[in-house]
Order: sequence, then C-alpha cells, then structure tokens
Amino acid sequence: MDNTSTRTMIKLLGGPTKVANLVGVSVPAVSMWQNGVIPYDKLVILAATLEKESHGLWSRKQLFPFSYKMIWPELD
Repeated sequence: MDNTSTRTMIKLLGGPTKVANLVGVSVPAVSMWQNGVIPYDKLVILAATLEKESHGLWSRKQLFPFSYKMIWPELD
C-alpha cells in the first residue's frame, strides 16, 4: 500500500481525528500514518468500516489476502 492509498483511506474514514478515535490512538499518530502505512493491528480494526465506506474498493479479502479467513471467518 502506498502513501496515496493510506492518505485516501484515512480521508475516506473521516480524517485523522475520527480514525484516531476509532482505533484509540493520538491524532499525531494517525497523521504520521499518512506518510507511511497503517499498522496491521489498527488496519484490522478499520477494515470492515473501510470496506463499507469505499463500497468495496478496499475489501477485507484484498487487504488481508492470507489472513482474512482467520480474522473474519464469515467472509468465506
């Protein structure tokens, strides 16, 4: 995932403040993610909302191709 995708994801989810509240971290932490990647454990928390808000553009199966069955068994 590139920086543009990460920034787009955060924007789609409502911006750094909303994302920070969703995952229980500081706003500056989320702002730093915009220049890198969203940590795996935080992306797991955000994935279902991201899938819904993006209308499937980023699906949980796509984001976690090797582990989605263990995290969300209902998807298979």
